[in-house]
Amino acid sequence: MLFIIRARACGGDARSWKQPDQLHPILFTNLRLPLQLIASSAGGATDHNVDNTTGMLQEWLAAVGRDYATVVWKSEDEARSYPDEQGPKHWTRERHQFLMELKQEALAFARDWGADYILGYYRRTAEYFPTKNRQRQGCFRVPMVHSTFLVSLQTEETARLAFYPPHPNYTWPFDDIIVFAYACQAAGVSVHVCNDHRYGYMNVGVKPHQGLEEEKTNFIHLILEALVDGPPMMASAHVSRPPKKPSKMGFDEVFVISLARRPQRRARMLSSLWEMEISARVVDAVDGRTLNSSILKHLGVDLLPGYQDPYSGRTLTKGEVGCFLSHYSIWEEVVAKGLARVVVFEDDVRFEDNFRKRLERLMEDVLTQKLSWDLIYLGRKQVNPEEEVAVEGLPGLVVAGYSYWTLAYTLSLAGARKLLASQPLHRMLPVDEFLPVMFDRHPNDQYKAHFWPRDLQAFSARPLLASPTHYAGDTEWLSDTETSSPWDDDSGRLISWTGSQKTLRGPYLHLAGSSGHSLHPHPRDEL
Repeated sequence: MLFIIRARACGGDARSWKQPDQLHPILFTNLRLPLQLIASSAGGATDHNVDNTTGMLQEWLAAVGRDYATVVWKSEDEARSYPDEQGPKHWTRERHQFLMELKQEALAFARDWGADYILGYYRRTAEYFPTKNRQRQGCFRVPMVHSTFLVSLQTEETARLAFYPPHPNYTWPFDDIIVFAYACQAAGVSVHVCNDHRYGYMNVGVKPHQGLEEEKTNFIHLILEALVDGPPMMASAHVSRPPKKPSKMGFDEVFVISLARRPQRRARMLSSLWEMEISARVVDAVDGRTLNSSILKHLGVDLLPGYQDPYSGRTLTKGEVGCFLSHYSIWEEVVAKGLARVVVFEDDVRFEDNFRKRLERLMEDVLTQKLSWDLIYLGRKQVNPEEEVAVEGLPGLVVAGYSYWTLAYTLSLAGARKLLASQPLHRMLPVDEFLPVMFDRHPNDQYKAHFWPRDLQAFSARPLLASPTHYAGDTEWLSDTETSSPWDDDSGRLISWTGSQKTLRGPYLHLAGSSGHSLHPHPRDEL
């Protein structure tokens, strides 16, 4: 889809507008122009489709076509393939040529129509990732742009630009992006990318042998990433979407632990699950800020003797008590209702690509191999650097070692019974420390001595299927367990504990031995 624009600058003639850094002529990608739209033309061509592209474009044009001065629409009614293509996403020479001819036709139309600009839909340099990730912001000169670009048609230099045929001196690969980049270079047209604003998202391209299903998977993951990093992608009101059919993926229940006073996190999590067509039930988390000594005494909560945070030396926080009680309530429900297997999420989960199908495939393999399991981590932080033992016949699973975090895991009925039978409320420590105690991989023998038997059968997905949305130090990071008062402090004061390294992204120190005082560098962070 190409947009051809006649415009004027705000407060004057279009030719009086100065482009950033006085660069002229120039081709910009993702540029916010100070323009008032006078008239525009939309041109669309669709062909070689095996999906619903044609129907979606027709629906969109029916809704918004009247907003354009003219609409040029070309389509093929029947799907056809290119010679020698491996699949619908394979870019053969014939496909590249056909696309370049379409772009050239649109460029010629724009010039004949008297347009000022044509808007169409970054190759990697050393600065690619810092620019892509917006670690450096502004307008930067680049060798080429990949997808979206705005071309000024008001200069002599851009009059020499062409998508097709390639420049006579061009000898590089037959690719529309590179061909046009060479045409810009030959014409003396500078190419720049501007990233000081977020303008939208582009789907990750699939490999030549892959098809529409893989492209759909990539697009869903793009939606999920946008929900975390923002701004979220909003579906067009002019294009209908097929109905979602959420399910529990074969589990008896999917739980989401979420604080009621964190509505944005809850909404983001539920939106993410909805996009993946996962049906889940929200469990209101126990808010540590509402706990006091009387409530804890009534619940029978007491601190594990001798417990200290392994890094800061602090005691248990009320936030950690609330977190433990939230998970505990789910374990109780699993046992009370006899739920054979469940998934438990906290509300700060970033899902890996193709999460649902990878989880379903993992659980199918576990069933096929008749693995006896109690708990499977889907997301965690591996603490010790020792290589974990792979499970025979299950390449996506390892025997879990000492781990932090409870942001995503599956739990069996047998596992829930074991956790409850240990009566952890009477000797509480953080829930992510309690689980390794129960599968006998916690390094502190004094803690483990309070629990028996320690026979929880715990495993972990490898590679992991989930990670935290943010880490300590990130702008958007917040923690209701780390920013909290001590468990026995009823003053209401909040303390931001900075000594713990559990929530850091990178390498950190880990416990070794039984004393809890021997610290060594951690060379690998699984997340």
